[in-house]
Amino acid sequence: MCLLAIAIEQHPDYPVIIAANRDEFYSRPTAPLDYWEDQPNILAGRDLQGMGTWLGVAKTGRIGAITNYRDPKSLNRQSKGPSRGTLIREFLEGADPPETYIDRIRSHKNIYNGFNLIVGELDELWWYSNVTDDSRKLSPGIHGISNHLLNTPWPKVEKIKTALNLILKENSYIEPDRIFEKLADRKRPPDHDLPDTGVGLEWERILSPIFITSDIYGTRASSIIFIDRSWHVTFYERTFSLEDNSIRAENTRRFDFKTTKTR
Repeated sequence: MCLLAIAIEQHPDYPVIIAANRDEFYSRPTAPLDYWEDQPNILAGRDLQGMGTWLGVAKTGRIGAITNYRDPKSLNRQSKGPSRGTLIREFLEGADPPETYIDRIRSHKNIYNGFNLIVGELDELWWYSNVTDDSRKLSPGIHGISNHLLNTPWPKVEKIKTALNLILKENSYIEPDRIFEKLADRKRPPDHDLPDTGVGLEWERILSPIFITSDIYGTRASSIIFIDRSWHVTFYERTFSLEDNSIRAENTRRFDFKTTKTR
């Protein structure tokens, strides 16, 4: 996952709304959004290489998401570190409160390459990064994360936060396609606004839009999660593939369920 926008208490009907893009190499095998056969309480897409996920929910009301921290020059970078997506799988499978789970990760945080982790239970979401070892409960508002830290004002982060805010303020009914349209924005910001993360200018350009395209790497899935005040979850995922040098939308999947969480 490389872009997350999370709206907390910004809409009268939905205390939590998440809009996200997962960026990955096209060659990495992936299963689309569905309930997992080996863990039927988990609803998520699945990385079939690491067997974790980038964004998922559980019928118990648990939520998890992760983005990578982009720093190829890091002295702590692990060439064969464990898949960071397993952190989401383990949280969704478990029962530890978010703070307890984060504290448990801290004890072995350096075996992973850099990440931003979101874990929580419907109306209480927490952010943690192993790069800074900071954590905090997300306050009401719209938060954004890409491949740096929480609310780092990269152009794509600011753009998706602003777009989501306008959609929520202007509409009592939210049409998912309006959010998908914003998640599909391929416009690149000017060079002088780009961060310098150590990958070179050409890759900074490629990675700068909300929706990424290239010959080998790009946005593989766009996701939207709505959670209403009765703890009903609606989860959309639109997947993409590269065919003949062209990006093709494959499917848009929708799942609805009422969580077992009680207040």
